[in-house]
Amino acid sequence: MTNIDFEKIVDTSNEWITSRTGIKERHIANADMTTADMAVQAAMRAMEMARCEKEEIDLVICGTVTPDYRLPSNACLIQERLGLTNAVAFDVVAACTGFIKGLVIANSHIETGLHKKALIIGVEKLSAVTNYKDRTTCVLFGDGAGAVVVEPSTNGCGMISSFMKSDGRLWQLLWMKVGGVKNPYTTDFDYNGSDKIYMNGADVFKVAVKEMANAVEVVLEKAGVASSDIALFVPHQANLRIIDALAKRLKIEPERVFKNIERYGNTSAASVPIALDEANREGKIKPGDYVVVVAFGGGLIWGAALIKW
Repeated sequence: MTNIDFEKIVDTSNEWITSRTGIKERHIANADMTTADMAVQAAMRAMEMARCEKEEIDLVICGTVTPDYRLPSNACLIQERLGLTNAVAFDVVAACTGFIKGLVIANSHIETGLHKKALIIGVEKLSAVTNYKDRTTCVLFGDGAGAVVVEPSTNGCGMISSFMKSDGRLWQLLWMKVGGVKNPYTTDFDYNGSDKIYMNGADVFKVAVKEMANAVEVVLEKAGVASSDIALFVPHQANLRIIDALAKRLKIEPERVFKNIERYGNTSAASVPIALDEANREGKIKPGDYVVVVAFGGGLIWGAALIKW
């Protein structure tokens, strides 16, 4: 769905969207395609790349805020579809930070020996919760999925450090009012958009840049690694202005920042794994490289991880 398409449904323009967000197009899933459908495709590609048999996977974590059902978890649906009978499966609800949170959890489980091989998925069908009458938010979001396989490492590579934090006092900056047990759907609900994503973009921008920068600084300090040592910086693809402001604050040159926001928009939990996969397949990451991933989302919650590839 291009910016030109949006010109036909809301009061906006290609120039306005591009200049303020960096987005030129985003992918929208077909009406009959579910979050689990997308997740299964991404998971299969990750397992194929990792040359991983389904019997080896003993942990499945899915980061999403748009599950197929409220019960069971999307991870269990994915487990069933892929035949991962040896795994425990559960979802992580951390909005745009869902994938990184899943990665941190998997790392802890593997380090302690609780599990040996994990499948981590970030997936969203944000088109299902986007208000296409709200010109300030509808142009931002897209659908997508990304996945990784994680296993123990003995050569010094892997997750070196991580940091997660949240501030529940700011939850109303990015939320959906109607649809939960607090404000359930009623028989007279008029579908006025209150069951879709609401975001105070200006305030989220301020907090996002500050806290993501801090999260990156924390993981680098923990590991004793300088920002100049980062081979590739893979931030959540929410807004080009946020990405550029973050890189400038961290003194990371543009050529070391991975961006694909112009093609996908904000895919929430899917953003980082999609970017990571593209960077890897394009040969932008080499063995031994330091890679930093960082994200920020509704909660508000944010986190970062330093990975030695």
